[in-house]
Amino acid sequence: MCATCGCSGETILEPHEHDHEHQHEHGHGHSHTRTVTLEQAVLARNDALAELNRKWLAERSILAVNLMSSPGAGKTTLLERTIRELGSELRVSVVEGDQETVLDADRIRATGAPAVQINTGSGCHLDAKMLAGGLQTLDPPEGSVVLIENVGNLVCPALFDLGEQARVVITSVTEGAEKPRKYPQMFRAADLVLLNKIDLLPYVRFDIEDFLDGARRANPGVEVLQLSATTGDGVADWYGWLRVRLP
Repeated sequence: MCATCGCSGETILEPHEHDHEHQHEHGHGHSHTRTVTLEQAVLARNDALAELNRKWLAERSILAVNLMSSPGAGKTTLLERTIRELGSELRVSVVEGDQETVLDADRIRATGAPAVQINTGSGCHLDAKMLAGGLQTLDPPEGSVVLIENVGNLVCPALFDLGEQARVVITSVTEGAEKPRKYPQMFRAADLVLLNKIDLLPYVRFDIEDFLDGARRANPGVEVLQLSATTGDGVADWYGWLRVRLP
């Protein structure tokens, strides 16, 4: 169950039809208390599993990075460019999270990198159990990099620790400069913010200074890199950020 929206997801490594239940409690007093207690228990179980993932990754000197964004911000395009340009230098594998389809995993495999698709059904985020299953399927080599493309959502993924070493929030100039103010928890959870699609700045109304101010109000001192995954402008800084975090 997601502590924010109340949905529950299921680990699916290949898409299939399945039933899915949503449970919403309405009422006052004990019902509200029971709901909060359940949310806390779910997050506690997730955090315990996340620590196991973190230990597993550390024992193998694997860098895992959780990429979070709204749909269409350019996560998959950035991953494709990253793999193609760093593939000879870094061993990269990818965990793809989506509600349905294997479209993004197919795009990643076309670059030559191993990828596993996790479909969450009605779930709005990946969790630590899902990542554990993805890592078991991928079996990434020691000293490699695992890039996790979370489900497109600027709310729920911020709440669930996967056991990753770093969290990256990707947003784009087409989404509006107010995103850090509207979704502060997501930006508060970030180790890095990537402002993507800067090649479109001449064609959209986007106040970079307002965006930077909002991001740093949510997360003082957070590093923000500006880039275009399509043209390659600024991606060298992203690659440098990755390199310095390798074990």
